[in-house]
Amino acid sequence: MKHEGNAELGSTSSQFENPDPFLASGPGGSLIDLGKRRKDHPCSGEGDGAIAPESSEPEEQVVDRPGGDAGPGLIDRALGAKRRPVIPAWAKSQQEFKAAGKGVAAYAWHVAAYHAVRMPWYSLRLAVQAPAGAARFVGGGLRWVADAEGEPFRQSAAAHEDIGSYLTLSRQRDRRVRWRTVVAVVASVMGTAAALALYVLAPMWLLVLCGFAVTMAMGWLGQSADAPVIHRAVEIPKATKLTSDIVLRALGALGIAAINQAQSKGGDGFKFTAPIVRDGAGWRAEGDLPYGVTVTDVIDRRDRLASGLRRPLGCVWPEAVPEEHTGRLVLWVGDQDMAKARKPAWPLLKSGVVDLFKAAPYGTDQRGRWVDVTLMYISGVIGAIPRMGKTFLVRLLLLIAALDPRAELHVYDLKGTGDLGPLERVAHSYRAGDDEDDILYALRDLRAVREELRRRAKVIRNLPRDVCPESKVTSDLANKRSLGLHPIVVGADECQVWFEHPEHGREFEEICTDLTKRGPALGITLLLSTQRPDAKSLPTGISANASARWCLKVMGQLENDMVLGTSAYKRGVRATLFAWADKGIHYFVGEGADARIVAATYVDAPTADRIALRAYKLREAAGMLSGHALGEEPEAESPSYDLLRDIAAVVADTESKVWNETVVVRLAELQPDVYAEWAPDQLTSALKPYGVRTVQVWGTTKDGKGANRRGIRRADVLQAIADRDGPSAAA
Repeated sequence: MKHEGNAELGSTSSQFENPDPFLASGPGGSLIDLGKRRKDHPCSGEGDGAIAPESSEPEEQVVDRPGGDAGPGLIDRALGAKRRPVIPAWAKSQQEFKAAGKGVAAYAWHVAAYHAVRMPWYSLRLAVQAPAGAARFVGGGLRWVADAEGEPFRQSAAAHEDIGSYLTLSRQRDRRVRWRTVVAVVASVMGTAAALALYVLAPMWLLVLCGFAVTMAMGWLGQSADAPVIHRAVEIPKATKLTSDIVLRALGALGIAAINQAQSKGGDGFKFTAPIVRDGAGWRAEGDLPYGVTVTDVIDRRDRLASGLRRPLGCVWPEAVPEEHTGRLVLWVGDQDMAKARKPAWPLLKSGVVDLFKAAPYGTDQRGRWVDVTLMYISGVIGAIPRMGKTFLVRLLLLIAALDPRAELHVYDLKGTGDLGPLERVAHSYRAGDDEDDILYALRDLRAVREELRRRAKVIRNLPRDVCPESKVTSDLANKRSLGLHPIVVGADECQVWFEHPEHGREFEEICTDLTKRGPALGITLLLSTQRPDAKSLPTGISANASARWCLKVMGQLENDMVLGTSAYKRGVRATLFAWADKGIHYFVGEGADARIVAATYVDAPTADRIALRAYKLREAAGMLSGHALGEEPEAESPSYDLLRDIAAVVADTESKVWNETVVVRLAELQPDVYAEWAPDQLTSALKPYGVRTVQVWGTTKDGKGANRRGIRRADVLQAIADRDGPSAAA
């Protein structure tokens, strides 16, 4: 029967040239109904070779096809892979090597000096303890010869009546005592002989040296364990090494449901994508959070994270990775609180000249590495609540600008406390306070800066393309004094005083917005700081166009985004996380990089005075002192006017052409102090520099007679405004 069954099975199988994958034996060796299995197979018809009938029901689609498109090939993935640097960043930093070398040298010098000063006291104490040390040496030698260390074990064996162990230990003691006695006798004889020979043959200085060495050695043996003679010269704090267990423990303490759920099921709740390594003066861990958890969720719980790591808050800095997904976390844990860690010496503190068109160091990041800033081609805003170091940061940036002898500084301390006073000796314009005279002084100065901006635009426009290929001021152009394109830096602390002024606030806003938009390309930098970063204190036209932002501690999301840019808070760039002790620590957005946490170099008032004095000498030697630095005060301002805009205001949209004499009368009504004495010919001469030519205009006189007189076209005036200020200005 078995043979027949097998034959039948073979016959059945042979009916199909391409057997169905489902052909198999069922449990217990029973056969499967192939017809039924073929009918149920999703890729076959009802029967053998039949076509599946059409169905009104929608066909089920297979989404994940096994063995389908496997994605990019190995070569594509290799080319697009993220390559880790062969040499770490810290190893390639010459600055860090120098700092480390100086630190080691300073450490070695301190230790040597510390112990050298105390050497006489060390010698005296060791000499006093030498007898006790000699007694310990002799007693220890005798105990060694007598095998005293084995006595407790022999007594224990005797007490427990363990005769075998006792006899074994006794025989071992006898062997040890015999050879140790021989060693002791030989050493004693040779030592005595050597001492006698040294006494007879050695010079006195060698005897003294040997006696001193033996005395010190005996004194070292005689010191008490709780009263050592030599103490540590430097107490090095021990920082806990960051491990994966510590990181996972800290993340589990944040109260994030997805992390806790993963850990409760035996998982980690965090996938490390790189080993935990030393990064500067701290440890760096990188990895992926669970699906749906973002880095901002961790940043919001930074205080809990610090508690889980058992580290001070100023040591713990979770960060996002901008080029990765929002769940990629970089956790940097410093050895010391960032606000309390020792900062390296500022490279520009005692020497050095700055080129404002190149980067200059101004602060350090969490790892102690310098962060640079380029003060040309930017406009910047600085925001913070009071007492967080905002004014110190403004002064630091202006001191950097002062170290470029070409730079023209316009400094305004609207708080009026004199914090920017050190810069007075090098400033072209300077005021401290918010009195009405100070406001008018600043307004006249900013008007002059805007006129200088317009002049520079014409100069740049008329320069040959090979001299100025990018249509902007460069360092080489700034060196050409004949062009007058030297850097101009305007800095105002507590700028809200300007913009909230009841009479001149609108004009301040208009001028500063213009400088923010057009100034960077023309070598003019505007730096504004405020402790009230809202739309009224920091107009949107300025905050939206500033390319550099410094944000120290603020209290809320609105203030954070006003300084750092819209949606910065949602991206995890939150200056609200800084503590009250984090003076000078801020987020810096600029230099073509994402937001970075920086601790500004601390420069107090006396140090700022010394740096400003050095800047004064550099300017004096270069012949670049001007304005307030030379004791000059600006002349009384003549009535302010803008001829083109005034004409556009007095000529209606419906008037395509207007006589000169009509325009002059209307201008005199608009601004009598300026145009009261103007004649039609004077208007013609005043318009020539703008390229506006007079034409013959047919019109009607007061008595109703027609006349053909000289006049202007309104379209020509609007075109001149567009050429000067841009197309939008003539709208």
